[in-house]
Amino acid sequence: MSTAPCVVILTVSERCSRGETVDTSGPTLQALATQHLGATIAHAECLPDDMAALAQFFAHWSEETRHIDLILSTGGTGLAPRDITPEALRTVMHREHAGLMDLSRLRCLEKTPRTFLSRGIAGTINRTLVITLPGSPRGCTEMFEAIADILPHAIETLRGDVQDDGRPELGGGNKGVIHHRD
Repeated sequence: MSTAPCVVILTVSERCSRGETVDTSGPTLQALATQHLGATIAHAECLPDDMAALAQFFAHWSEETRHIDLILSTGGTGLAPRDITPEALRTVMHREHAGLMDLSRLRCLEKTPRTFLSRGIAGTINRTLVITLPGSPRGCTEMFEAIADILPHAIETLRGDVQDDGRPELGGGNKGVIHHRD
């Protein structure tokens, strides 16, 4: 990546937000983003399962003036009635990117078919990519690592750093091309 991505972490948990338990998934995502993406963590927060508060968080941290590349949330993506993180994101999301979570679930299938119980989604708000992951350290780790290899290119594309992928048949040459090890 051209410059380290700026990342925000959100933990969605009633108990953590009330201080009744220690958040382990948020710090796990911080470490993963730093390790795999070389990310700078701009902010981390824990919120309860509240539709308005979650939507406001996503909208606030994806304002273009903040220059946040990626928001990773953990929690609220399961089947319990209180799990509303995907629905909250959909109220403020500009474009959904179902393929990211499809790829994540597909790559995690070998480890457990329960990966398909996660209702997590991904999409963009302005130039910020938002990904909602499961609430357990294991679940968020497995699903994040399943797509970590393609996140740098996604972020560079959203930033506008990639104008051409280098294929000569497109007539663009190598202007603006960023090459990855993949």
